[in-house]
Amino acid sequence: MGGSSMLPALVVENLPRLTRAIQQLAAHPDDDAAYTLADELTGITAMVAEKFTNDRTADGIQRALQLTTGCVSLGLDHALGNDDDLAALDLLIDEGAEHAFQIGFRLVKELVALPEDALVGEYDTDPVYAARRLREKFVDICLTDPNQNWNGSERYVTQLKQRKEVQGVVRLANWLRRHNTEGPVSDADLNAEGVIALAVIFAVEGGGMIVARTGQKEFERFVKAVRKNKPDYEAGWAALVSKVPAQHHPVLLDRIASYRETCTVLQNIRGRTAMKTLFAELENYAGSELDADYS
Repeated sequence: MGGSSMLPALVVENLPRLTRAIQQLAAHPDDDAAYTLADELTGITAMVAEKFTNDRTADGIQRALQLTTGCVSLGLDHALGNDDDLAALDLLIDEGAEHAFQIGFRLVKELVALPEDALVGEYDTDPVYAARRLREKFVDICLTDPNQNWNGSERYVTQLKQRKEVQGVVRLANWLRRHNTEGPVSDADLNAEGVIALAVIFAVEGGGMIVARTGQKEFERFVKAVRKNKPDYEAGWAALVSKVPAQHHPVLLDRIASYRETCTVLQNIRGRTAMKTLFAELENYAGSELDADYS
């Protein structure tokens, strides 16, 4: 035998919350509640099959049941936190499975409404794509076999945190665009990190300019000014921070700290690096937010 008796301890059962709640019915039999719950879950599954899978095939119904299980479980986890599974059963009996499903589905919708990355394009605002992303995310988080371990709630929390961070970046970039010193920038495609990079780099000149979009001529003027006047980078950044609303400071300060340490453009301006090389480096940071005005 050896140490094999230790093995079961490694297998932590984490069945979907709905399954665990239904298991509580065995210990607390209530026929009326059981029938009502079964009836409700059948109704929800039929609705999910019609909207999200295929209600004409056994496979579609099976998949709809798996999505229902995950979505109701997500709603229960969110509503109850660390409460026990009996509390989950009580909620299902008192409020109904539909109520728990709606909570779960709303969470998925809220997640999909947040930006996934800092490159925002027309695709991100198109309603057809929005519907597709909702369907894909619903499957990603909620598809679960009722009798298998499921970590959809943890995945939801992780993804929500990531997307809120991205949202902070996008919001700062949008603010910088609206307050661009040369006039608001308003095209549909947004490279949020590129906008922030330009603002942080150009701020070192001082004078509190906000640069969210630039071109080669303006960059050359900036490089010459920095080489000639040797401004205090920190004072320039402080001036930028003082102009930007406080809710955007965490993201801005984080980017300033990063560029202070690693930005090759800022490091190389002080030396004798060729303008062409510097502009190529700037493109690495600013991406599509740079106008190529070679004329």
